[in-house]
Amino acid sequence: MKNKSEAHSNQPNNHSVKDDHSPDGHDHHDENDHGDHSHHDHHKMMVQDFKFRFWWVLALTIPILALSPMIQQFMGVDWSFSGDEWILAALSTVVFFFGGWPFLTGLVDELKEKQPGMMTLIGLAISIAYLYSTAVVFGFEGDLLYWELATLVGIMLLGHWVEMRSVMSASSALEELAELIPGEAHLVKEDGSTEDVSVDQLQKGDKVLIKPGEKVPADGIVVDGKSSVNEAMLTGESKPVDKTDGDEVIGGSVNEKGSLTIEISKTGDDSFLSQVMNLVKEAQESKSKTQDLANRAAFWLTIIAITAGLLTFGAWIFFTGESFDFAMNRTVAVMVITCPHALGLAIPLVVSMSTSIAASNGFLIRNRVAFEQARNLDAVIFDKTGTLTEGTFTVTDILNFDDEFSDDEILKYAASLETNSEHPLAKGILEKADDTFDVEEFDSITGKGIQGRANGKSVKVVSPGYIREQEINYPEEQVEEISSQGKTVVFVVIDDSLAGAIALGDQIRESSKSAIKALHEMGIECIMLTGDNQQTAEYVAGELDMDQVFAEVLPDEKADKVKEVQGQGKLVAMTGDGVNDAPALATADIGIAIGAGSDVAVETGDIVLVKNNPKDVTALIKLSKSTYGKMVQNLFWATGYNVVAIPLAAGTLYAWGIILSPAVGAILMSLSTVIVAINARLLKLEE
Repeated sequence: MKNKSEAHSNQPNNHSVKDDHSPDGHDHHDENDHGDHSHHDHHKMMVQDFKFRFWWVLALTIPILALSPMIQQFMGVDWSFSGDEWILAALSTVVFFFGGWPFLTGLVDELKEKQPGMMTLIGLAISIAYLYSTAVVFGFEGDLLYWELATLVGIMLLGHWVEMRSVMSASSALEELAELIPGEAHLVKEDGSTEDVSVDQLQKGDKVLIKPGEKVPADGIVVDGKSSVNEAMLTGESKPVDKTDGDEVIGGSVNEKGSLTIEISKTGDDSFLSQVMNLVKEAQESKSKTQDLANRAAFWLTIIAITAGLLTFGAWIFFTGESFDFAMNRTVAVMVITCPHALGLAIPLVVSMSTSIAASNGFLIRNRVAFEQARNLDAVIFDKTGTLTEGTFTVTDILNFDDEFSDDEILKYAASLETNSEHPLAKGILEKADDTFDVEEFDSITGKGIQGRANGKSVKVVSPGYIREQEINYPEEQVEEISSQGKTVVFVVIDDSLAGAIALGDQIRESSKSAIKALHEMGIECIMLTGDNQQTAEYVAGELDMDQVFAEVLPDEKADKVKEVQGQGKLVAMTGDGVNDAPALATADIGIAIGAGSDVAVETGDIVLVKNNPKDVTALIKLSKSTYGKMVQNLFWATGYNVVAIPLAAGTLYAWGIILSPAVGAILMSLSTVIVAINARLLKLEE
């Protein structure tokens, strides 16, 4: 099983891009908050540091190019004057030490760790170019390559800046989770009065008043009041849950209608939300670190550069009897050829292009390594509510049990009463109805429905439980068939006679079926994960032709289900939108968050689907494959020319009068950079 990775293990410690997804949020009960925020701030500072150094180096590179004899000769101009080489040397010294400092320190760090990579290669190349050119200024026979030094440092800084900005995805998931808990709570005193206190001060056994529209401050038990509580962001259940005396409520859920008084049962690390936060943190911190393609290529190119340089110098000195100057020129030519201008941009340019293409097609890449892994996906796990379905209730069927009323009239009477309700089912009925009657004597039937007078008639909109309790006959088979499709049925009673029933369902997204079909055609297994009951889950899964379904899964079990599929040796993506999906998103090899969902899901996901369109899952997999292909092509262009250029620079064809000077080597290297840039621009999303 492959794991997610977003680390650049070959970066220097003081300029590292350690995107290990370590949580940057603030848990009120976590003593390590300062370190998490410091890591996030440090990463931002590193991005700004590369940006700052790049602009300064770019400004200094212009006069360096203008003063370089080789550039003047190429342009057919003569801007030389007395002492110009010393000005050139001074400007280049600033570029070398100021602009090249991250790479020089990186070279030292990598050599200390005995893991030479990109930093070693860059540090070696700029050091040779600087020392060689400085020796020429002091009388050594050769060409000034300060322009090569300046352009190399500038391009490397640009490459790292672009790459770091693209992969900067230090998650603020824990911050988003913490924000679900309100800052204050209405503490009920012994005399019945209330006092607003900080949530941090709440203790087990305290009684708290929760008014309509407010968030529940902590886990507790209802001791007074009746209401419905929206727990969708925490449990994934789209329908608000009725709460009365003795029922449990979860901190972070939203009280929708009546006032509730609860007795606090859990605080701090014992609370449901804290447990979710811990699951997210553990999953994020467990991700492994691997080298990316460029680092692996840089490692081997470093070995080749050093080996080829030493062999070239030794061969000319000890076997041909050539002068030291000649041998050094050959060695420098070899080292210049291996300068990784193109290699430094090979990956970042493709990353930048793929990020732009993805954004224009409705999904945002937050974790580059996970995105690149998407091309090898074996299975995609979808959360049901809000991902495969709309997450909102819509009238799907109207059942007519009385010829006296038409379907539209049954709907109109029901909608009239529902104008006084904030329940999601009410919203679904009201959206379907064209008109309503004025309502009088409106009242609720505790836990069973609502009642009132509309158009001069007594009207009740009630649950199946009320119908059974009143022993009212109804076509049970017809209602059971509707219910078996995962729909919710409410009955409409007019003047104490059962007039009909209205069925509401969480509509399957139109794009879900085509997305599942496309994934199947790509050989990817599709799995549905939901907290809904087995009957509802199996109906939706059957409609979408899912390969497997996990139903009635508790929030803290979702990550375990992801691990279960991973345990089969499969590379797994998780797609979801709720807080309850956050641990699963973080645990999966690739977390795909629905952008219209909760902020925490978005912040935990590696890729964010902005348009709430499951078909974008297939699009991102296709783009991942195209992106990887471009990366491989660019690495070939960035390093492949060395196969021909290094032997020529070393002087293997010197006997036939063919020799590659450092200047020509630099031009070849620059040509490779241009090819890489053009090739990256050709990246596109395959249909």
